[in-house]
Amino acid sequence: MIDTIRALPKAELHLHIEGTLEPDLVFALARRNGVQLPFADVAALSRAYNFSDLQSFLNLYYDCMAVLQHAADFEDLANAYLARAAADGVTHVEMFFDPQAHTSRGIPLAEVIAGLTAAITTAPTRHGVHVRLIACFLRDRPADEAMTTLEALSDHLDIVDGVGLDSAEVGHPPTKFKDVFAEAATLGLHRVAHAGEEGPPAYIWEALDVLGVERVDHGIRAVEDPALLRRLATDKVPLTVCPLSNVRLKCVATLKDHPLHQLLDAGVIATINSDDPAYFGGYLADNYLALHRELGTDLTTLQTLAQNSLDARFHPKGS
Repeated sequence: MIDTIRALPKAELHLHIEGTLEPDLVFALARRNGVQLPFADVAALSRAYNFSDLQSFLNLYYDCMAVLQHAADFEDLANAYLARAAADGVTHVEMFFDPQAHTSRGIPLAEVIAGLTAAITTAPTRHGVHVRLIACFLRDRPADEAMTTLEALSDHLDIVDGVGLDSAEVGHPPTKFKDVFAEAATLGLHRVAHAGEEGPPAYIWEALDVLGVERVDHGIRAVEDPALLRRLATDKVPLTVCPLSNVRLKCVATLKDHPLHQLLDAGVIATINSDDPAYFGGYLADNYLALHRELGTDLTTLQTLAQNSLDARFHPKGS
């Protein structure tokens, strides 16, 4: 079945490139950059990948980013992911990155973008994958900092296609970033936001009506609100669902409890994605296979999910 899944052409629309930082690469970059890690070895770091909730994951996620210091580090990180994505049948990626997580520790934005750009521009020939870049704002940091970040990103609109909203969701509603997303719209940037992962369905409504997002990242708690399900289905707003992530972060108890089929039965356009695969136990094909084995998702539905991902891609600016 895994070979059949990998043969399906598909897009990945919810992928944090920093979340593809595997333990082996963490230690390799730490050695290269002279970074002292709080873990004795790869095995010790791997054991730390056991999370109680979103915040416990984020703590380790940001700690590991300390090894990313130079453009070459970001290029190596992106190329490692793209090779794995290509092996999973991915032909298109809309790659998230977190500018503030790097600039806040003294890494220039230009350094981050230079490394990602080097990987992105060679990806079609090297990996057979087309890549678009989405810069995410950290919602647990001030909105004015996000606006400053957007201003800096405006110098890189040749490579950055959109903006998103991620990090700790609870207590940080989308409305907080209304002005930032309005300005992003004037710059012609696509807009997405994490909503309804740990946060309530009300956050999904806000992402739609206040931020004007074109896709909702996660969105699984929409099943708690029938009116919201109708809205998503009627307006054809895609959700970028991340099944293994939802289990690892305790958003659902087990994959058998996942609401994916409820979303599909309601007519919602769902796509499957790996989120932060180095931390959550699987890349894109692993998520498809887990759905088949544990949720009973049949091949026809998996094919629909793969086609949904291709249909939900953003079109090039100006087209």
